[in-house]
This record gives sequence, structure tokens and C-alpha cells, in this order.
Amino acid sequence: MRRPIMLCGLLGVLVFGWLRWPALSSRSQARETQTPRPIIDKQPIAFASRTFDPASPPADLPPLTSGESAECESEFLSSASVAGETRQTDATHATVTITRIKVSLQLKITIWTPSGVTQHVIEHENGHRQISEFYYQTADKSAERAAETYMGKQVAVTGANLDAESKKMLQQMANEINDEYHKELNPEPAQLLFDSITDHSRNDVIAGEAVAHVLKNAMIESN
Repeated sequence: MRRPIMLCGLLGVLVFGWLRWPALSSRSQARETQTPRPIIDKQPIAFASRTFDPASPPADLPPLTSGESAECESEFLSSASVAGETRQTDATHATVTITRIKVSLQLKITIWTPSGVTQHVIEHENGHRQISEFYYQTADKSAERAAETYMGKQVAVTGANLDAESKKMLQQMANEINDEYHKELNPEPAQLLFDSITDHSRNDVIAGEAVAHVLKNAMIESN
């Protein structure tokens, strides 16, 4: 009586294995055909504080607007690189498939203050710094959204030198990704609102309260 039971058990294992194979195979194929994600390299914030003599300002001091004595300089840097596979159809035509995109991000902040500056002005410039840092928190998401629409994209190139034309197209695409990243990030309206509320630190508005108001509006607008 044990032989039939053992045989049925063996058949059961074989059937189960046969039923499992297509599912495993389909998942493997899905992984192979899935479009890769862009690589986002988000660097830590680089911050510097510099004091200068208003009577003899340094050459690298950014231009101060009328009525301002200090400056918070925020540089949102991005560098996109795009790679692809080229399939040549004839001597002057090819199709390039985008296979890899990497975007490197960095935020450089420098606060420039004149010697003998008041604490009120310092707090104002640090308010600008906080706004920039707030936007940089999600900069990687902005860069990913800017790059992901290009992943897997196929672009036709033509010309006598297909290698040169392909490189030119990839560089143009990288420039477009950089532009789209900066357009989406766009901290400038928030910085302008902060200056409007504080009158560039000339009124008595507390910088921290103005920053809180600006960032609250920014979060509402992003939802």
C-alpha cells in the first residue's frame, strides 16, 4: 500500500515543479526586460561662511543688489551623463537606445557678510540658506523625474560620422535633463517671497518666522 502513495507524492512534486516553472521564467524575463532606473548621485551640501571688508571687497564676491550689505549665494549644480547602445542600419543611419543615465547633484552655499554685521542680518542670510537646504532635500527626486523619461528611449541619428552624431545627441540629451531638473527644482520664487516678507532684512520681521511661512507655502504648492 505504500508504493502507490509514494508514487502519487512523487507525481505531486513533479506537477508542482511544472506549474512553478512558467511563473519563475516570466519573472526572470520581466527582470531582463525592465528598463533600468537613472542613477542619482546626491552629494552632501558644501557650506562656507565668509566675512569681507566692504571698503575692499574680494573679487569673487557676488554682486549685491541695491540696499543689501550681505549675500547668501546658493549654487544648485547638476551634471548629467547619458550612455546608449547604437544599432547601425546603413552607412549613414543608426538608432541609439538610451541604456544608462547618471545625474550628479550638489548644493554649494556661501554666506557673505561684511565685518561688523548685525545679528539680524546674519539670521536673514541663514534664512536664505534654510530655504535652499529645504529644496535640496528632494533634489534627487526632481533629478530622477527629469531623467526617467529618457531611459530606454530610442533616437534615430543620421550623418556621415554616426559616432560623432551619436555623441552629440547624447550630450544634448544630458543638457536637456540638467535644464529640466533646474526647472522643476526652482527655489527662486521662495527666495523672492522671503525677501519680500523681510524687505531684505530691513524690517523687523523675524527671519525664522518668515522662513516657516515661505516653506509652508512651498509645501502646499508642491502637493
